[in-house]
Amino acid sequence: MGILTFSLNVTLDGCVDHREGIADEETHAFFTRLMDEGGAMLWGRVTYEMMEGYWPAVARGEVEAPPAIREWAVKLEAKPKYVVSSTRKDFHWVHSHHMAGDLRASVQRLKDATPGGVLLGSGQLAAELDRLNLIDEYQFLIHPRIAGHGPTLYQSGLPSTRRLDLVSATPLRNGAVAMHYRRAAD
Repeated sequence: MGILTFSLNVTLDGCVDHREGIADEETHAFFTRLMDEGGAMLWGRVTYEMMEGYWPAVARGEVEAPPAIREWAVKLEAKPKYVVSSTRKDFHWVHSHHMAGDLRASVQRLKDATPGGVLLGSGQLAAELDRLNLIDEYQFLIHPRIAGHGPTLYQSGLPSTRRLDLVSATPLRNGAVAMHYRRAAD
C-alpha cells in the first residue's frame, strides 16, 4: 500500500496562493523530485484546471521555460493524475482520471493501488482528506514571505489538532525551507 503525501507551497503566514511562492528552478527541482518519488498525483478540480491550463503547453515547448521548469512539466505530463470533482467528469489532459463515488473509499483504493505513493497538491481537498484521516505525510515548502492574505492552509479548519513528527528540514538557497513531517502515532 502506498502513502498519501500532502505537499504544497506555503508562506510564513500560511498563504497557499500559488502566486506567492518563489517559482524558480530550485523550487521546481524540489517538486520534481517529490513527483519522481510518487506513483500518482491527486488534485481537486480547481487545482487541476489551473494546472491543465498551463503545464501541457510548457511540456510541449510552446511556452519559454528554464530547464528545471520544463523537466517538471514533461514529467507531470507523463504522471497519472487523479481528480476529485462533483461538477466535472471529463478530464482531457493525458493520463487524467476522474475520482468518483465515496471520497474515503476511492482515495483509499488509489493509495492501495499505488505502491509508490500518491502526491496530493490541493489545499481544500487536503483539509477534507485530513478530516478522513487519509493523509500519511506532509511535505511543505515554506517560503520566506508574508503574504497578508489567503487562501490559507486549512482555512476551513479541522475537528482536532493534528500531531506530526519531523522527518527532515532542508533549507534551499532561495531562502525557502523544505519541511517533511509524518503523521504522529495517536
